[in-house]
Amino acid sequence: MTTASLAVEPTRRNFLYLTTGVVGAAGVAALAWPFISQLNPDAATIAAGAPIEVDLAPIAEGQEIKVFWRGQPYFISHRTKQQIEEARAADNSGLPDMEKGKDAERVVAGHEQWLVVKGVCTHLGCIPIAHEGAYKGFFCPCHGSVYDTSGRIRQGPAPKNLEIPPYAFLSDTRIQIG
Repeated sequence: MTTASLAVEPTRRNFLYLTTGVVGAAGVAALAWPFISQLNPDAATIAAGAPIEVDLAPIAEGQEIKVFWRGQPYFISHRTKQQIEEARAADNSGLPDMEKGKDAERVVAGHEQWLVVKGVCTHLGCIPIAHEGAYKGFFCPCHGSVYDTSGRIRQGPAPKNLEIPPYAFLSDTRIQIG
């Protein structure tokens, strides 16, 4: 018994089949790419929900900055020792909103000089002005809500304290909001 081996030589037809298949696959991929990539979320959408990092080093004592996260303003206050002492010594018995009513509950232990609050009045959503009002904290000029230096409601129609966002200290001079 002898086995014959057939040697198949590449022909022009085989080359054309292979080339047509490769070009066809590349064409399908090129047509499918825009449809698949449009399913990904927009860069603005990704950025809107992503946490932000804030460098606290340039903020002087007694100064306040406003940053934006998820399209909302947030105040970061570098409180003075006097502001901290006044916030801790304040009578909390008559607060309209007792949730997180103590100053120590509104700041991170070891970083009491930093207060981070959402800069939106809890009455009708106006943006308060810092270092104003009877308590020199935040004052909403629209309807007269007055917050102290800890962001607690003291006077006016606002029903709740200024909201505290989720945040953490990455170092002594950096925080991450979100």
